[in-house]
Amino acid sequence: MSAPKEKKNVALFVTCLVDLNRPSVGFAAVKLLEAAGCTIMVPEVQTCCGQIAYNSGDKESAKEIASQVIRAFQGFDYVVAPSGSCAGMVRHHYKELFEGDDTMMVAVEELSGRTYELTSFLHDICGYRPEDVRLDTTLTYHDSCSSLREMKVRDQPRALLGAVEGLEIKEAEDREACCGFGGTFCLKYSEISESMVDTKIENLLASGADTLAAGDLGCLMNIAGRLKRRGAPMKVMHVVEILAGMGEKPGLGEGDS
Repeated sequence: MSAPKEKKNVALFVTCLVDLNRPSVGFAAVKLLEAAGCTIMVPEVQTCCGQIAYNSGDKESAKEIASQVIRAFQGFDYVVAPSGSCAGMVRHHYKELFEGDDTMMVAVEELSGRTYELTSFLHDICGYRPEDVRLDTTLTYHDSCSSLREMKVRDQPRALLGAVEGLEIKEAEDREACCGFGGTFCLKYSEISESMVDTKIENLLASGADTLAAGDLGCLMNIAGRLKRRGAPMKVMHVVEILAGMGEKPGLGEGDS
């Protein structure tokens, strides 16, 4: 009889948007990580990853926030976020913030090496495959910019969704194009952002899918808001909600999260 595998000690980086706008994504993440054989902790002292300050050019505030994140997630084997954007900030941009600070760079490099986007972690590190999950719908998947380009997440969520019974994936044209959110970009350049999300929506609807999924809540909120204003019927869900068997709950903008 082989010895049982040692459980992975994982800290969940909940993210601001999940905490404030869609807590069910956090609960779904915990459910999936437990199913994948992990021991989960959610450090209470965690806050924002600092991306907003960083993108706005406030380097000092971003460094202060990043330092707090580094302290909060010490001692865990892995740090996992249901967001390629936040994971990308920690893995890649903290290095830019602390460039030239040899002392901090040791901690930054160490944290970077154990930080993952959730679907990538489940698929690549845990070898996880959903079981006994069913959702009878057609679905199209949006590749968020940070997940795709910074965290190299593309095939992993599709492989996991492929294990959901009753689910048919219909790929949209130009599925890797930006939705126009871009954090503060949608505020600074609202007209450009609106044009980008309208193009995205046309391609999503043309796929013929009933449901949209993605791994970044910012993108999903942006697309869901525009779909609602246009009166389009597509349901919008975070990918981990579907993988955790929560696909029947209301989508973004449809009711309580």
